[in-house]
Amino acid sequence: MIAIIKYNAGNTKSVENAVKRLGFDCIITDDPSEIKKANKVIFPGVGEASTAMAYLKQHQLDQLIVSLKQPVLGICLGLQLMCKSSEEGNTKCLGIFDTVVKKFPPIDIVPHMGWNNLLETSGAMFKGISQTNDVYFVHSYYAELVKDTVATCNYILPFSAAIQKDNFYATQFHTEKSAQIGEIILNNFLSL
Repeated sequence: MIAIIKYNAGNTKSVENAVKRLGFDCIITDDPSEIKKANKVIFPGVGEASTAMAYLKQHQLDQLIVSLKQPVLGICLGLQLMCKSSEEGNTKCLGIFDTVVKKFPPIDIVPHMGWNNLLETSGAMFKGISQTNDVYFVHSYYAELVKDTVATCNYILPFSAAIQKDNFYATQFHTEKSAQIGEIILNNFLSL
């Protein structure tokens, strides 16, 4: 069973649909016991960092997420909340990844919205993916590059398109909206 964490950040339904299309059973939940017993956990999100972190703290999901031992995938806001902090609302985040989330400088169109290619991909989640493959992004904030970056993208500046550390995986792009390439990446995670 795949647990999709519910924390009042959007996009859980489209992630659920993508997981079911790939043939996996899943539930959307904020119940710690359901999340703990899941084979894999997905931490998606569309929303604002400080509001999302407040919900996680109020329901003790912040402590739960960092303690999980099974594979965990953060998507978009999920990736950002797995970092140390975010400039969005001066938010202290979960600290799984040793990087800061910053706002894109206003020298181009922000948010970064649309298709863009992945660069320098590595690791099990990107099996079968090349640097010519495009994925779908919607974000005004980005995670800086770190040693755990497993895919980069360039929009205004280079940033972490995906990060992986131990059992924690995260993508800034939306796997569930990235057509066939997103399905391959999501399936790679679900098949770990």
